[in-house]
Amino acid sequence: MGRLFWKFFLIVWLAQLTAILGTAAIFWIERHELQARFEHQLPPPPPPPGSEFRPPPGPRPGEGPRLPVLPLLTGLLASLLSAGAIAWYVARPVRRLKAAFAAASDGDLSLRIGPAMGRRRDELSELGDDFDRMSERLASLLEAQTRLLHDVSHELRSPLARLHAAIGLARQAPERFEETMSRLEREGERMNQLVGELLTLSRLEAGVGGAAEIVALDELVAELLEDARLEAAPRHLIVDLDETPGLHVRANPELLHRAIENVVRNALKHSPDGGRIRIVTAATADRRCRISIFDHGPGVPEDELVHIFEPFRRARNAIGHGHGLGLAIARRVMLTVDGTITAKNLAGGGLRVDLELPLAG
Repeated sequence: MGRLFWKFFLIVWLAQLTAILGTAAIFWIERHELQARFEHQLPPPPPPPGSEFRPPPGPRPGEGPRLPVLPLLTGLLASLLSAGAIAWYVARPVRRLKAAFAAASDGDLSLRIGPAMGRRRDELSELGDDFDRMSERLASLLEAQTRLLHDVSHELRSPLARLHAAIGLARQAPERFEETMSRLEREGERMNQLVGELLTLSRLEAGVGGAAEIVALDELVAELLEDARLEAAPRHLIVDLDETPGLHVRANPELLHRAIENVVRNALKHSPDGGRIRIVTAATADRRCRISIFDHGPGVPEDELVHIFEPFRRARNAIGHGHGLGLAIARRVMLTVDGTITAKNLAGGGLRVDLELPLAG
C-alpha cells in the first residue's frame, strides 16, 4: 500500500473513531446523570391500605454505569472497514496513474489506463482519460517528428546530390559552364523553397500564426486569381471565379493567402493543358465561409485522400516536382483560424478541395 492509501485511511478512520467515541461518551454521561437522579429522587407515595409494598427497582450495591462495549467495538470495526474501502477506492487509480506517468517518463507511451478504471465516473477516471489522450497526442507528435526528420533528410539528399554532380561536371567540362551554372541555380532555388516551406510549417506547428485581422475575402481572392491566370496562360488553362461579395474573415492575411494559393497551385499543376479550374466562395448556413477549388486533373486514389494533407505525402499519381508540403501548410493555417480543409474526388474526374473558416463579425 502506498502513502496516499494510509493517509486517506488514517484520516477517515480517525474521523469515524472520534465520532464513535464522542457518541459513546455522550450516551455514558447521560446514563450516569439518569442514574444519579434515580438515586436521589424522593420516596414514592405510600401504597393503598391492604396492598403489598414493593420498593422500586434500583441498582444493585456496587453497580454503576458501564460503557456500551459491544456497540463500541462494532462501530470501530465498521469504521475500520469503511475507512479501508474508501482509501483503497481512491488510492488504487492513483497508483495506476503513477505507474503510467513513470512509463511515459521512460519513453513508453503505449500504456493506457482508461480501460483499467472500469465503470468509474469521477474526476480520477477523467484524469485517466486525459492521460490517455495526452499519451496518444505525444506519440503522434513524436512519430510525426521522426517521420519529418526522415523525409527532410530524404528531400535534401536529392538536390544536394545534383549539386555535387553539377560541380563535378563543371570541373570536368569548363566549356559547359553556363549550363552548369543554370543547373546549380535551379537546385539552389529548389533547396531554398524547401527550407522556406519547412520554416513556415515549423512556425505553424509551434503555434506562431501571426497577428489576425479582418480580411476582405473578395480582395484576397482577386489577387490570387490574377496570379493564377498569369501562371495558367502558357498552358491555356482557364481559371473561373464564382464568388459571393462582401465576405470577411478573421485571419492572418499572409498565411491565409498562402493556404489558398497552395491549393490553387496544386490544382494548376495537376490540371491538363487547356483544362479549367474553378474557384467558388460562399457563406454557409452556420455562418462560415467556404472556399472551394475544383480541377479536372486525375484526382487522388481514395485510400490516399486522408493523407494528402500530411507533410511530404504525395499521391501515387502526382504530377511534376514537389515536396508535399503545400497542402500540409494549408491545413495548419486553417487550424490556426478554427477552420477545416477537406478533399474529395469528383464524379467526372478531378478533385475538389474545400477550405472553411468562421465569418468575421
